[in-house]
Amino acid sequence: MEIEHLGYSYPWTKAVFIDCFRENYRLWALDHVKTLAGYAVVAYMFDEAHLLNICVAPPHQRSGAGRQLLRHLIAAAAHDAMHQVILEVRESNHRAIALYGDEGFQVIGERPGYYPNVGGRENACVMALSLTS
Repeated sequence: MEIEHLGYSYPWTKAVFIDCFRENYRLWALDHVKTLAGYAVVAYMFDEAHLLNICVAPPHQRSGAGRQLLRHLIAAAAHDAMHQVILEVRESNHRAIALYGDEGFQVIGERPGYYPNVGGRENACVMALSLTS
């Protein structure tokens, strides 16, 4: 919960995390010297892996930890026969959009007013990565 609160202006609640412990969800933790450095939460729906949350603790940001988590969940989704990975990201989160783009994700749309924001709502870019050739 500490990493979530440090990483997001509008963090998930403990109840939301607990609800993610389901058969069709995958949760990964990134360990750094026996300390939680980051995590990712992915829901498997039919043949699609939906990245719901990825967060890296501030001391580990810009170290490649987020890329490592992302590559791991992509490899796991491919191994589990998912056809694509899809995600939403705030339009203002240029670092994340660049990371996803570097890893092969393409913008496929937007969700207007998807995220809460100071003074209103913010659009999300919808991005996808095909796992099939």
